[in-house]
Amino acid sequence: MAVLPIRLGVNIDHVATVRNARGGRHPDPVKAAEVAIAAGADGITAHLREDRRHIVDADVALLKARIDKPLNLEMAATDEMVRIACKLKPHAACIVPERRQERTTEGGLDAAGQANALRAAVGELAGAGIRVSLFIAAEPAQIEAAVKVGAPVIEIHTGTWCDAIAAGEAAAADDEWDRIVRGAALANSAGLEVHAGHGLDFSSAETIAARPEVMELNIGHFLIGESIFVGLGAAVRSMRAAMDRGRVRAAAGSPGRTR
Repeated sequence: MAVLPIRLGVNIDHVATVRNARGGRHPDPVKAAEVAIAAGADGITAHLREDRRHIVDADVALLKARIDKPLNLEMAATDEMVRIACKLKPHAACIVPERRQERTTEGGLDAAGQANALRAAVGELAGAGIRVSLFIAAEPAQIEAAVKVGAPVIEIHTGTWCDAIAAGEAAAADDEWDRIVRGAALANSAGLEVHAGHGLDFSSAETIAARPEVMELNIGHFLIGESIFVGLGAAVRSMRAAMDRGRVRAAAGSPGRTR
């Protein structure tokens, strides 16, 4: 298959986490989004959670009004969130699972088990002109469900793979990587656009960018953490360079492995 450029979406949720820890307006997630775009981000991702623990409604409205790149709204498939998205009309909406108790999104959406509800949400969002993706594990049943509910895009959950790499569990990382590779190929063959995200750092992002089926990576926590040491612009530029190195390997026909 032809190797197309890969996009970087920068998630600015945890800029809002820092702001909310003390209250007030600093640091400003919208300013962070502008810095990320100037450094090479192709879009901005923000997760409006039901409990508004980091991003709040005003952040999303300001992002939509002020940034000049696509806004990807992560959201649960609730009536409230669908209503907000349809009013705001971001470029994209990524439907994710959400539990009040979790620190961050802990796994992929069970699209196969929630097909009827998701079909309605996807249809309503698409009717508002919003590109819809489902955040799912790279499992055939979930990929097939994405097709059935009418989502044109999936985002593969890479957290399990990244956690195994970080823990030094080479066999588990290789097994999960093989599942991601097979899932990306299956989704591509089914006509879905493939994105990926969760837990990615410079090394893992470079590796997965070498998969020609993957068209976009959405990365947040690592970049915001790295920005403490080097600044957000420098962190985004380094991530952009890592992804581009991976894409060069893809064009050369030598996609990488986990190690």
